[in-house]
Amino acid sequence: MSVSRKGVAVVIPARYASTRLPGKPLAKIDGRPMIWYVWENARKSLLVSRVVVATDDLRIVEAVRDFGGEARMTSPGCASGTDRVAETARSLDEEVIVNLQGDEPMMHPSVIDAVAAPLLSDPAVSMTTAALPREDPGEFLSPSVVKVVTDVRGDALYFSRSPIPHYRDAGTGKYRKHLGIYGYRKGFLFTVAALPTAALEEAERLEQLRVLHNGYRIRVVDVEFDSVGVDTPEDLSAVRERLCGRNER
Repeated sequence: MSVSRKGVAVVIPARYASTRLPGKPLAKIDGRPMIWYVWENARKSLLVSRVVVATDDLRIVEAVRDFGGEARMTSPGCASGTDRVAETARSLDEEVIVNLQGDEPMMHPSVIDAVAAPLLSDPAVSMTTAALPREDPGEFLSPSVVKVVTDVRGDALYFSRSPIPHYRDAGTGKYRKHLGIYGYRKGFLFTVAALPTAALEEAERLEQLRVLHNGYRIRVVDVEFDSVGVDTPEDLSAVRERLCGRNER
């Protein structure tokens, strides 16, 4: 079944008060704020008809509007990016919502499309995310890299910072690296935002586990491009080096 461009909005949650890197959506990369790169990648997506930055800070709103983007202020009471996206989605007409984090300036537009496509083509899918097939022993063992395993339908069985699947004899092997981007049918997004925190979520510090804990499915789509999230000054330096080098070519 072919997909349609109509009815897909990317909402980019962007919080100013990051503990490890305050004001990071406005951090400059080759002369532009980081949030511009996130917005620009979303704008290049083939299936997306609208891109909105959802933020708690007027400085971010002004920066987004300065480069021609759409921005919405959200309530200070939003406890997570998901809450920020859900609050913004209530005022949007689009029925498919993609949550693209404001600290992912290298998320390829094709990944955004891959997350949106199943929601447009399969009525049984309510939530999606992306994974990158990998075989890197060091990354596999790293708790900073989230791994996902799936069933025969492609729905997530579990997400973990631990190395999964466990290779009892070989120690390491092929795995799927989870990328922090999500797609939702709008009604299901509101359901997810209302779910209570789950014990597994608290243990792994992975918000998506509350969805699995409550018996819902998350379709996982394999993609070709990795992304680099920015959480620390070191991450920002690495992204600056990669993006500035790409812009010079």
